[in-house]
Amino acid sequence: MRCYDIDGLAWPDLTSIKGQSDVDQATRTRLNQINQAFYARVAKEFDATRKRAWLGWLQALSIIDSPIQSVIDIGCGNGRFALFLSERQPTSFDYTGIDSSQGLLRLARARLSRLERVKIRLIEHDLVEDELPDLQAQLVVLFGVLHHVPGFRQRRELLLRCAELLKPGGHLIFAAWRFYEEERFRARILPWDSDFPVEKNDYLLDWRRGERVLRYCHYVDDAEHDELVAATGLSAKADFRADGASGTLNRYTVLSRRKEG
Repeated sequence: MRCYDIDGLAWPDLTSIKGQSDVDQATRTRLNQINQAFYARVAKEFDATRKRAWLGWLQALSIIDSPIQSVIDIGCGNGRFALFLSERQPTSFDYTGIDSSQGLLRLARARLSRLERVKIRLIEHDLVEDELPDLQAQLVVLFGVLHHVPGFRQRRELLLRCAELLKPGGHLIFAAWRFYEEERFRARILPWDSDFPVEKNDYLLDWRRGERVLRYCHYVDDAEHDELVAATGLSAKADFRADGASGTLNRYTVLSRRKEG
C-alpha cells in the first residue's frame, strides 16, 4: 500500500476504520486540506477545463420559475454559472458566489466584472469548516460541490442549510458527480494510506492536466442522494441525469420551497 504525501503534510496517525458511515472532525479537516492544496495549485488549469456551461443547467432552469431575481452559487469556482444565467435572461439579477479557492475567485472576479446587468458579490468561505453566512435568494445552486464535502452528516447539514437560504417559493438545485460509474475516472483512483480512516465511497483521485496533484472525492450513490433529498424537507420537482459524453455524469435534483400564504 502506497502512502501519498500532499504538500508535505503527513497523514494523521489514526486507527483504520475503512467503510465507516461517517468521519470524525480530524479526518474531515485532513480531507479538506487535501482539496484546499489541490485548488491552490491547479486553479488556472482547473479554470481552463471549466469554460462551458453544463447541459444539465439548461434543463434544470427550464423547470423553475423565471426570470431569476437572485441566486446563491455555492462552490461557484470561476463564476461560469453567472455568465450562463446572464446569457439566458434579459433582466438583471443579484448573484452571490461562494467558494474557498482564492485563485478561482480571482478568476471569477475578473470574468464577471464586465457583466452590466448583474450585481456581483463574491465571498471566500470554507464550506467544510464554517457554516454558510446568513443570506437569502430565489435560487440556490450546488454544482460540483458535494463530492468535496467529507462525511454524510456534513453533506446533509449543508443541504439543510441551503434549504434555509431559500426565499418562499424559491428553488434549490444540486448535482452529484457520478464519477465512479465511468472507467476513465476509476482509472485515476489511488489507494489511501493503510491507516487513514475514510467513509464508504471516499476516493483519492489524481489530476492529470499540467501538474499532477491529488484530490479527495466522495461518490454520492443513489441511496445517499435520495436520503439527502428527503432530509431537506423540500418538494422535489425534477430528478434527472445529464452532462459528460455519456449524458449521465451528474445526477440533478430540483427542489422547491412552498410559497407563503
